Amino acid sequence: MHRVGSAGNTASSTRPRKEKRITYVLNDADDTKHSAGINCLAYLKASTSESCDYIFSGSRDGTLKRWAFNDQSPSFSGTFESHVDWVNDAIIVGDTLVSCSSDTTIKAWNCLSDDVCTRTFRQHSDYVTCLAGAEKNKNMVASGGLIGEVFIWDIEAALSPVIKSSDTTPEDENVTNGNSGVPLGAPMSTLRVVSSTNNITGNHSNPNGYSPISAKGHKDSVYALAMNDAGTILVSGGTEKVVRVWDPRTGSKNMKLKGHADNIRALLIDSTGRYCLSGSSDSMIRLWDLGQQRCVHSYAVHTDSVWALAATSSFTHVYSGGRDQSLYLTDLSTRESVLVCNNEHPVLQLALQDDTIWVATTDSSVYGWPAEGHAPHKVLQKGGSFLAGNLSFSRARASLEGSAPVPVYKEPSFTIPGLPVIIQHEILNNRRHVLTKDTAGSVKLWDITKGIVIEDYGKVSFEEKKEELFERVSIPSWFTMDTRLGCLSVHLETPQCFSAEMYAMDLNLTGFNEDAKINLAHETLKGLLHHWLIKRKPKSGNSGNHNLSNGVDGVGGKSSSTDPAVRNAPLTRVESSDADMADHSQSSASTFSVFDFPTDSPPSIITEGAQNGPWRKKIIDLDGTEDEKDLPWWCIECVINSRFPKENTKCSFFLQPLEGSPVPSVSQGKLSAPRILRIHKVVNYVVEKFLLDKPSDPASNDGSFGLGTGQIQFPALGDNSLRAGLKPWQKYKPTIEVLCNNQVQIPYYLRF
Repeated sequence: MHRVGSAGNTASSTRPRKEKRITYVLNDADDTKHSAGINCLAYLKASTSESCDYIFSGSRDGTLKRWAFNDQSPSFSGTFESHVDWVNDAIIVGDTLVSCSSDTTIKAWNCLSDDVCTRTFRQHSDYVTCLAGAEKNKNMVASGGLIGEVFIWDIEAALSPVIKSSDTTPEDENVTNGNSGVPLGAPMSTLRVVSSTNNITGNHSNPNGYSPISAKGHKDSVYALAMNDAGTILVSGGTEKVVRVWDPRTGSKNMKLKGHADNIRALLIDSTGRYCLSGSSDSMIRLWDLGQQRCVHSYAVHTDSVWALAATSSFTHVYSGGRDQSLYLTDLSTRESVLVCNNEHPVLQLALQDDTIWVATTDSSVYGWPAEGHAPHKVLQKGGSFLAGNLSFSRARASLEGSAPVPVYKEPSFTIPGLPVIIQHEILNNRRHVLTKDTAGSVKLWDITKGIVIEDYGKVSFEEKKEELFERVSIPSWFTMDTRLGCLSVHLETPQCFSAEMYAMDLNLTGFNEDAKINLAHETLKGLLHHWLIKRKPKSGNSGNHNLSNGVDGVGGKSSSTDPAVRNAPLTRVESSDADMADHSQSSASTFSVFDFPTDSPPSIITEGAQNGPWRKKIIDLDGTEDEKDLPWWCIECVINSRFPKENTKCSFFLQPLEGSPVPSVSQGKLSAPRILRIHKVVNYVVEKFLLDKPSDPASNDGSFGLGTGQIQFPALGDNSLRAGLKPWQKYKPTIEVLCNNQVQIPYYLRF
């Protein structure tokens, strides 16, 4: 599981608060497929003869997908998109799909409706790694995560609407629970909270929010949970190498079972709550009798970590998978085991559906292998079975000696294909194009200001293609990027993202004068939020300006921010201050075609505003109601009012004769110019210094010369080069070479 750096608690910090960033995730052409490894599976059996079965898959791409079984073959049925990080586990409780994520949240969804998240719970303070539910008690769900957190939830109470009293203030709605400091939004329940001393303390819930039971006792991270059907026994395991047994109704500890030599990664419990199965990174599977509080059997069938378990309904046989990429079936009573199949990737989770065992791996596809769900002994009778040992080294030694078992099945019965995962990327020098390579070996060129693949080179050398696309240009780094979701995620942060500009003519934009420049982040944000701008309705009483509750004084009303760095942020309104843009004014909702994002495979936005937590949504699904509570204030200002920080773009440099050249020195002082400067202006300046008594731009007091405002045009040489209006020296057709870092500047402009 990957780790992402945390900003920590900055409530008492005196440092300037870092502004919220906005991220957009670029999707490939087929958005019905996962683009990263599958962490979890959940099976929903048809409730009536007229309905169908469903499989839900949760991925490292941050989404869940629903697959319907029509005519016994799986087909795409819907996407659940709201998590902003890996989806680590998912279970079905009645008609509710519950998921957890590395974004520290638990989310509830309606399984079969419109794929909209109905509630988000922010109780955990670190990654949420696992979930468990009670088959006969549909309201009970347990969640576990890093730093030893385990919570037991009453889902019905947690999903109920918030009850507001007549004296409730807006501040009272954002109540916090425990030490997490995160708002909760469900009504108070009679569930009690467990203190660190394991004593039950009642009525510690917030007056306006629901508080789950906190089962405290783990000293380290929790990676596996299981609960019996009645919801009377909860087992948990993690990096402490022990199985802890709890009463989920109170959160009290019942016992602790020792025996594993490494992290516990998978747990199962039978319907009665008597027997428990555990899989560990020590490669062992153990069967525990909870009544006797001891391990009754050990099974050594794997050669590496066991990460996934799935038992038959009778709890007589168990399927297991893990890091060794193998799927085994083991008879728990006779200890007979058989290798069902070999996968190409490590197995992360299993789901048993009648005669199919579904396998989730670090690959983006889901595989269904044959399984005799009601008669598992038939698989053992197909041959190749062996007797599972009780020592972990026995299987490893057998593997090294070449006696590895032969798999029963060679090919899966079903495959739900995913997209190739991006494993390598390189941001090119023009800061608009990104070269990627995926697990299929395909090399593609992306334009991140449009969110599309502009060239698919196929299976070619990534390094050679990178060298081929190299350009001698230097543009400021205005975004950061990663591929942790299996696809390109582009991050924009103020003020850094507004540091890059390009000439309008280089973007093939018409209607601009020669020197007009386009800010890449400004136009990219307008393209991303184009649908939001069209649907957005200005607030009543607000004439054009957006009322930013987290914004800057004097912009759309009085600021409510307490951060001086935010209140004093230097913002520039481009349309009113840039003469180049004044000739081509546009409404805030209009975008240039070169910044149009696709609607057939639209990117998703990940961001957060002043009050609500992080969220994720496709750009075409924005409904126009999102405001400063949902979006960063600086992003709203940029898109609606074209106001954003603008740096002093003037740079200083020197013009000197090339070493060994008879050319005399042109100037005695430094010159100043924009960060992007056309080469012909430098050439014109040099020629005028040679042939005229005075330079075209007068020297400033400090001896510097301005090159950014001159109106001299490069001569159109030819038969009519002596036409009226040309300066006398232009008829001589001078040849001047300008070098920067010993490189001749052939491009039309020079970047500093």
